[in-house]
Amino acid sequence: MIKYPEIDPTIFKIGMFEIRWYGLIYIIGFVVTYIFAKKNIASRGIKIKREDYDNLIFNLMLGVIVGGRLGYVIFYNLAYYLQNPLQIFAVWHGGMSFHGGALGVILFGLFFSRKHKFNFYDLADSIIPLVSIGLFLGRLGNFINGELWGRETDVPWAMVFPDDPLKILRHPSQLYESFFEGLLLFIITFIIFKKIRRSGVTFWSWIGLYGFFRFFIEFFREPDAQLGYVLGFLTMGQILCLLMIVAALIGLLSLYRRAPNENSEASFQ
Repeated sequence: MIKYPEIDPTIFKIGMFEIRWYGLIYIIGFVVTYIFAKKNIASRGIKIKREDYDNLIFNLMLGVIVGGRLGYVIFYNLAYYLQNPLQIFAVWHGGMSFHGGALGVILFGLFFSRKHKFNFYDLADSIIPLVSIGLFLGRLGNFINGELWGRETDVPWAMVFPDDPLKILRHPSQLYESFFEGLLLFIITFIIFKKIRRSGVTFWSWIGLYGFFRFFIEFFREPDAQLGYVLGFLTMGQILCLLMIVAALIGLLSLYRRAPNENSEASFQ
């Protein structure tokens, strides 16, 4: 057993105003993405005006928020929100879905690409490895908040989380996710981005690898209380990850069935 390092989630507070580690971590993630995505885009020879780039980042941020919230509502707690529709807008009560956020980013990215006549894959390849940086930081924020903990275990590094009503030893699954979905996924897909020039390969590789890593880690993460296991021993997160893996395999297969010079004419243009 390892003692949970009880870190105060609030950095400082003045009256009703407070800055929390979780919020600061997400701001850092957006800043890192803003700075380095532009460098990645330029490295692929894509010329984008400052105004268009700012518009792109705004669209992606909006996709995260709208998609993440609607994804949680639809995938994880639909019955409750059908009975309490106004609570859909109460985002301060928590409830965001990564899978919904990812879908929102893709849809908003497609909208931006078509409106401004950019190739979707070229932009997506440049930006998606950096999503892992946000995941790396975000899961650290979950750990600091003592939330989204793992299942019961007796491994030597098990922890008792302070807000766990059962006070049992659990996997620190937030740290597993931070490493696999964050750091490791970033390293792998950034190498793919640098080594493979075919448009779309980095994007679909990231989608598939995230699905694989998250599917595996879900076996160590406590299922959502309101859902539990959805299909046999599978959680909702695992079902959504399986869909990601299948989509990635189809996407990669379609890319490699084309001649290399056909990529610029991809259907996601």
